[in-house]
Amino acid sequence: MAELVRLLEREPLLWLPQAIRVSEQGVNQRLRCLPAALFEQLVLAVLPDLTARARARQPRPPSAAVARAQRHFTHLWAVDAATLEALFRKVGALRGLAAPPLAGKLWGMLDLVTLLPAHLWTGDDPQQNEKAGCPEVLARTPRDTLLVFDMGFFAFPFFDDLTEAGVFFLTRLREKSAYTVVQTLGSGTGWRDSLIQLGVYRSNPCRCRLRLVEVRHAGTWYRYLTNGLEPAILPAADVAELYRRRWHIETAFLTVKRLLGLSYLWTGADNGVQLQLWATWLLYAVLVDLCDEIAEHLGVATERVSREMVFRGLYHYAVARANGDPRSPVAYLAAPENADLGVLKRRRKPRPAPLTIAIGA
Repeated sequence: MAELVRLLEREPLLWLPQAIRVSEQGVNQRLRCLPAALFEQLVLAVLPDLTARARARQPRPPSAAVARAQRHFTHLWAVDAATLEALFRKVGALRGLAAPPLAGKLWGMLDLVTLLPAHLWTGDDPQQNEKAGCPEVLARTPRDTLLVFDMGFFAFPFFDDLTEAGVFFLTRLREKSAYTVVQTLGSGTGWRDSLIQLGVYRSNPCRCRLRLVEVRHAGTWYRYLTNGLEPAILPAADVAELYRRRWHIETAFLTVKRLLGLSYLWTGADNGVQLQLWATWLLYAVLVDLCDEIAEHLGVATERVSREMVFRGLYHYAVARANGDPRSPVAYLAAPENADLGVLKRRRKPRPAPLTIAIGA
């Protein structure tokens, strides 16, 4: 709060033509009553524009598997949930509590092509299981979407509901899940592709027939579950690669929490928490858009551009701009003489080959 007051007293900000003198108490009261819904509406209004900008750029699919999936699915989304951090409890009604309560649950659906949020919402219960969010996920997912999620959402009714709604999903098979192989679609050295009936020993088995793709890598079998039953639409060779991209939603949560500061909630008031949350996601979306534009400028995949170093490089851009540099942020951060800013990730040493399936003719 003190830093914000200092900023207002020294610099014109947003629509203010000049610096103004304010008190910390006045700023604090204003933030408590400023409707957080304004920021939420702003995020929801900006996301379609940023998505259109991303799709208008030169196509640079991160992998052949993603390019093939885009021909058959309207969206490639990942869904996950994260627990928000503890509330600030030095003021107000929270002051007398023995321990600070957690702020709630953050839910997100991330576009695995643009890496922008598709949907964001919050829940009051920080201990809420992911399965409790399945109805909301279903309501927000359009038909013919490929939805990727981890085993926290593993539930037979959810699988059936997605299938009946025309939504495709991809997840991992739980270790102790019982199933019966109905038909073998293909097999080879280190891979198997089968149609299965899940939950054979349950009183409420999964109603829909599912597909199990198994891949052996470094001596370990990885088992993926999907309701995409047609190998021509979702090839077994692409399943592991598409599931691997689920990690991008974990990275998104990590970025907003650690890099952009959502891991520290500066207020205990619900409205203040919502203000901070939506403002942080707005900053995240703009940062992703800037990184993608830099990637297009350099002719590389978006994953090659470091969000952290772009974020930190904006300080150096602001200094250069103040000293008369006329270039845009993209041109400045992508310039060869500024390679020391580390915007482009360094090439790492070769890693073991990712999970692949060699399917013969």
